[in-house]
Amino acid sequence: MNTLLNNLRNTPFVINSLLKNSSMSIARGFKSDLKIKWIRPQKCSAISPEKSGDGGITYDLKETDLLPMFEKCKELEDADEFVKKMFTFEFNHISEIVQRKKDIATDLVKQHQFDTKSFEVSMAKMTTHILCLQEYMERHPRNGHYKNILKELIDRRKKLLSKLRKWDYKKFEWLLEKLNLTFKPFVPFDQVRIERKASMRKLTAKHCDKLKQDKLDAYKAQLESEKKSFYKEKFEQLQFIRNEEIACGVPPTVTEEEIEIARKQAAQYQ
Repeated sequence: MNTLLNNLRNTPFVINSLLKNSSMSIARGFKSDLKIKWIRPQKCSAISPEKSGDGGITYDLKETDLLPMFEKCKELEDADEFVKKMFTFEFNHISEIVQRKKDIATDLVKQHQFDTKSFEVSMAKMTTHILCLQEYMERHPRNGHYKNILKELIDRRKKLLSKLRKWDYKKFEWLLEKLNLTFKPFVPFDQVRIERKASMRKLTAKHCDKLKQDKLDAYKAQLESEKKSFYKEKFEQLQFIRNEEIACGVPPTVTEEEIEIARKQAAQYQ
């Protein structure tokens, strides 16, 4: 019986502790009057053109074009339209289109007709492969296999471009211009994380600095507007002091040069 009574006595304390530690407890505070709003920046995908720096290459290629090996075929000139379609990019494997795009890209940077393995040609082929995979990922964003391949290609090209930048900067710039690329180096490991509290502190400090500067500018404008009456009053007061000192037989403490300077300043703001 005594145990039951002790438990009943402790019941209010247990209920209060549960209410304090539970999510039902109400936390009151004052609403902020600061005109500060922070929106978390949208994270850019590592395989997107904005992150990789690809601006795109103009291939001028249509699906209705004939395959390169059949462009000069005389038998197809008189063939039926349905027969011609069988030899176009539209009715062939996508690898034919990719290979043709690689040929167009290599023509932009190759040094001579038989150049197939130079650094520039390798970069052109790699860039074309990246662009084709980016188009594929836009249609199939959940394909993790090709996403990993694309990420590795972008990192590999970035690493090679970093080396070329050290070896030959002129060729580096020329290659970026030809392939319409924007070089974006690797992000350092000590990059500051984007956090809400740190960003709000920076925005608050920026807001306070703006308030201070606005008040200083307003005070400066007020002083500028009062210069006219100030210099006029200064000229009159200096002239009055000198006249009074001369009338009283006291050596004047205000010189004629000071009065003349005050008169010119008053005339300047008329």
